[in-house]
Amino acid sequence: MTTTVCFFEDLTAERATQAGGKGRVLARLHQAGHPVPPGFIVLTSAFEGDSLRPASWDEVVTALARLRAGQPDRAFAVRSSALGEDSERASFAGGFETVLDVRDDDAVRRAIETVRRSRHAERVAAYSQAQGLATGHEVAVVIQHLVAADTSGVLFTADPVTGNRSALVGNFVSGLGERLVAGEVTPSSFTIDRMKGTYSGPPEPRAHARKFRRLALRLEEEFGSPQDIEWAISRGRLMLLQARPITTLRGHDPATGEWNDSLTGDYLWTSTNLGEAVPDVMTPCTWSLLRLFLAETLPLLFMGNDPPMGNLGGRAYMNLSLTATLGAAFGVSRQRFAETAEEAFGRLPEGMEIPLLPLSRWSLLRKLVPGAIRLRKRVRANQSRLAAFVASAPQRCEALHARIQATSSAPELGALWDQELFPYHQECCRMLEAGSRQNGRAAHGLRRMLRKWVGDADATALLSGLSSGAGPLESLAPLVALTRVSRGELDRETYARRYGHRGPHEFEVSLPRPAEDPEWIDRQLAQAREAPVDVDTLLSRRKEARDAAWERFQRNHPRRFAKIRGLLDRAAEGAHAREAARSEVIRAFWVLRAFVLRAGTLTGQGDALFFLYHEEILALLRGDATALAFVPARRQTHARYSALPVYPTLIRGRFDPFQWAADPRRRSDVFDARGDSAPVQEAITGFPGAAGIVEGPVRLLASPEEGDTFQAGEVLVTTVTNVGWAPLFPRAAAIVTDVGAPLSHAAIVARELGIPAVVGCGNATMRLRTGDRVRVNGSQGRVEVVRPAEPGNIG
Repeated sequence: MTTTVCFFEDLTAERATQAGGKGRVLARLHQAGHPVPPGFIVLTSAFEGDSLRPASWDEVVTALARLRAGQPDRAFAVRSSALGEDSERASFAGGFETVLDVRDDDAVRRAIETVRRSRHAERVAAYSQAQGLATGHEVAVVIQHLVAADTSGVLFTADPVTGNRSALVGNFVSGLGERLVAGEVTPSSFTIDRMKGTYSGPPEPRAHARKFRRLALRLEEEFGSPQDIEWAISRGRLMLLQARPITTLRGHDPATGEWNDSLTGDYLWTSTNLGEAVPDVMTPCTWSLLRLFLAETLPLLFMGNDPPMGNLGGRAYMNLSLTATLGAAFGVSRQRFAETAEEAFGRLPEGMEIPLLPLSRWSLLRKLVPGAIRLRKRVRANQSRLAAFVASAPQRCEALHARIQATSSAPELGALWDQELFPYHQECCRMLEAGSRQNGRAAHGLRRMLRKWVGDADATALLSGLSSGAGPLESLAPLVALTRVSRGELDRETYARRYGHRGPHEFEVSLPRPAEDPEWIDRQLAQAREAPVDVDTLLSRRKEARDAAWERFQRNHPRRFAKIRGLLDRAAEGAHAREAARSEVIRAFWVLRAFVLRAGTLTGQGDALFFLYHEEILALLRGDATALAFVPARRQTHARYSALPVYPTLIRGRFDPFQWAADPRRRSDVFDARGDSAPVQEAITGFPGAAGIVEGPVRLLASPEEGDTFQAGEVLVTTVTNVGWAPLFPRAAAIVTDVGAPLSHAAIVARELGIPAVVGCGNATMRLRTGDRVRVNGSQGRVEVVRPAEPGNIG
């Protein structure tokens, strides 16, 4: 006969689903050796309605006798353990009933049924509605030894308001802690420095500070997130009563699809680089696939509990706090990190601090060094395979497309994911990792070195040679090939096969690839005809400027010429490797889109699957349709996020995108929850993306789909560009972006074409309007308004 009562030490994974949140966690803590008071769980299967089944009551009586251990007057605590209680989403603290100091069997039975009936309480229903949960609850019951507490309290491993993790924050009262949890008394407070262990607060808990710190850090490590810990001290012994995630630091609600990692800690986030590649509000499916992608390409960043990348209101950000902390572990100062990261992540405003994470250098090194050694070996091996991989990737993707379309059942498609699609995705990511590291080593510090010796203009000219020798970079190749199509040198089918996967929304799997649109090439050719100068002429002019810069460099620095020539050649080789590998990753994302579309067809769910995470799609293919209930709410969340303006490039602390969007004083460059944002500069400044000084009228564009309004000779001003914007570039007098850095798409392509560009301005789209006449100084990274647009001429 299946038992309906289970002691903590006996709970298995199969039976944990009936134990409720609290019972499941207590069993896990007990089995891990933590100081948890002994106890057992009355599983949900023990009840019929709100009453215990007779056979289950007999089991409870037997368990009580065992728990008393020969002490007939033993006191017990009887607590709720609802299935959703003490979860990342909801704590239900003080919601369900708790009955303390219960001794005889009859009293225990009454207490069990009191706790069970509390699931119908109005306060439980109200809390459930506020959390977006169902109001009906299945409740198991936990019975434990009652701790005769001298002091009781809670300990947070992060500040529950700000998310700051520099100190553990505790509250306590004398005696039992139920009044504290229920909010009936004002507690005393204390803090313990996470790194040093320094205690600050009243004397009562001081003697246990080291135990608190050791326990707290271990629990945070085991559970993988900041913890809210209930504890008691009885006769000098520290007891653990419960541990749960800090719900105020929850960044994700799976039911609604809301995701905001700025709530999970005090971090500095940047959308430069990642936001350029993924400029859209992501569907849940895209976000889950992007996380897979980055876990493979940046494995060292995924070794701890702090998120290396984040989803802030549907948009992708990188965690600069984590990367700066890892740099510090290897002896890189904050200033040096800022200088090094500038190439990829842009320049930080003066006074903008990168909050470092309170992580021990030696503990980080113990984790990172072995992983770094393994990674180095893997990268070296993959670099030797990179050229062959790039050459074979298009045909492999075509074959995978065919395999996907040939599947005739959901289980068959799921098996294809496991056996071929996911392994190929991993391989693509690791090849990009190899290409990126090759490019990073070659380009590191080269720009700063050249700027020091020859100034911004000639440094930009020398670095624009990346499209020589081996042909154009992959980010520029579609534009160059388009001119061949227009001259009849390349047929349309070949062009679509080679470049039809590249576009402005290439990571977003819910949107069609350009090659899926039969009119795509016609629109590309029409835009090319409107350019005042063709691409070949632009490249030729750029080559003349580069050759002239080389002559000046050789004349002024003859002893450095050979060294710099070698460095630039390696930078070009590295840039080609990275861009080629990235192009094949994008092609692989087209394969993943085909997988989701086929899954939608085979399951009859269509595009609803773009609002599931990839794990949920795989579960659906195996027959588990649970997650489909979340689709309507997730669609609504995605639409709400998509209606907002693009968020600031830099975000520090807790960020509410809706509150920010409603603020008439909002800034698009930086948000600081502390209210310490750097002052707005009068001039619009950014990175010198490509040299040259031009004047022209502004054309403010939100997306490349608005390109039909863009006139030749206008200054293109937008938030961010990627390869999908390239067909517009030859028409532009200059390019100005909010988001960007020297290695951003706009800067690289503009340099290759010789179009003046200023990137990473932060707030250009908020300060400039269509029709403004501006002077763009691509050498100094400066944009000046020469004449504002007249009100009647804006648009």
